[in-house]
Amino acid sequence: MNEYFLDVIKNHYIDFEGRARRKQYWMYTLYNIIINFGIILIAVILFLATKADAIISIASIIIRIIGLALLLPSLGLTVRRLHDIGKSPWWILIIFIPLVGSIIFLVFLCTDSERGTNEYGPNPKGIN
Repeated sequence: MNEYFLDVIKNHYIDFEGRARRKQYWMYTLYNIIINFGIILIAVILFLATKADAIISIASIIIRIIGLALLLPSLGLTVRRLHDIGKSPWWILIIFIPLVGSIIFLVFLCTDSERGTNEYGPNPKGIN
């Protein structure tokens, strides 16, 4: 497993304080996607081999359980990512504006860290 994914799970499970680098956010997201696609791939292979509809249901339940287990660390990481660019956590609500809100939020998540220390803490890159 990737150190960024495990760091969020082990050390920052419900941490909404401080800042998170862009790399940490996207590596965590990448591993989250890989885990979900892996479960789906295994379910499809098992379904094609056995033709048992229950396999798809079980895979769906497993993905939902993992999603619930990762909800708080994902939210905490997103809040810390917003802190890193100097934005309030309330900016998460922009995703509820159809289409435009999601694009703006994606731009926020891709924006480089604010240099130096901001109101949320020191730069996690160590650059002033």
